[in-house]
Amino acid sequence: MEDNIQLLSIGDATVDVFMTPLESETVCEMDKKECKICFSYGDKIPVRNLEFTIGGNAANNAVGASRLGVKDAIVLTLGGDTIGDLIIERLIRERVDTAYVSRQSASSSNYSTIINYSGERTIFTYHAPRSYEFPVALPTAPWIYLTSMGETFRPFYNHFVDWLNKNPQIKLAFNPGTWQIKAGVEGVAQILARTQVLYINREEAEKYVNLPDSHGKEKELLTAAAKLGPKIVIITDGPEGSYVYDSAQNKFLKAGIYPQDCLERTGAGDAFGSGFMAAMIKGKSIEEAILWGTVNSASVISFVGAQKGLLKESEMLEWVERGKDKVKVEEF
Repeated sequence: MEDNIQLLSIGDATVDVFMTPLESETVCEMDKKECKICFSYGDKIPVRNLEFTIGGNAANNAVGASRLGVKDAIVLTLGGDTIGDLIIERLIRERVDTAYVSRQSASSSNYSTIINYSGERTIFTYHAPRSYEFPVALPTAPWIYLTSMGETFRPFYNHFVDWLNKNPQIKLAFNPGTWQIKAGVEGVAQILARTQVLYINREEAEKYVNLPDSHGKEKELLTAAAKLGPKIVIITDGPEGSYVYDSAQNKFLKAGIYPQDCLERTGAGDAFGSGFMAAMIKGKSIEEAILWGTVNSASVISFVGAQKGLLKESEMLEWVERGKDKVKVEEF
């Protein structure tokens, strides 16, 4: 299958358990600064809904792209436990090639419990300590989507940079995670220099380029990020939509959001990324790729979990047609 792979997703996967407590069992004190959810100490707390799904940035991207007709594979390091078994089973069901997944029998897999309350999520997450294994034979797919890894990501990244240098024809999309943001620009400079598409949110971009309070300075923020190496910079900004800079065309684009009731926000960013990537792989314009990402994200937030609402290709075409009247993608 290697010769047919169009996209390779690299990063982490997890099993996510979503719990929705009864509102009568919660106390939310909300002011301008914070909201706290309280549970009675020592009590058994009734739960209205319980759902088990797989998640993690790489898994979400791979599943999202696969549903949109992209032939893809995933690179993961999992534990040798039943959680790892479940992750692989679900990926295979979604037609994602798992030939490049490594298993470490002495380790466990990542796991999260997510409390859903009023459309927002509180996440209890366990990242299993591990050393990420670089595959002996990595396929040379036209596109690679590199995303979040845990604290011990550096040795893998070093191997990956060496491999990229030997395969200059490969296009890289980079969606840094928490530890890659903490590493700063210096810690991922070689990756950024090789990046075709950088995908981050506003807060992450501000940290990378040291431009706090960038509201009203979107062009400055985008161009500063592009100077780090990426040819295309995508900055998402929650309800404000997204900002995109295409350095090859010196074009700044702004897109709003697709109006959609929100049930739960997990995976919205990953859905944008997989929609955008699938459109690019299929030769769509950057404007249409932004629209694909936007509507894919809108669909995901109307379901619980990061993957249930990911669109299939036939559904995407319908959403895009509707979205043309509801989402403006325009230069600014």
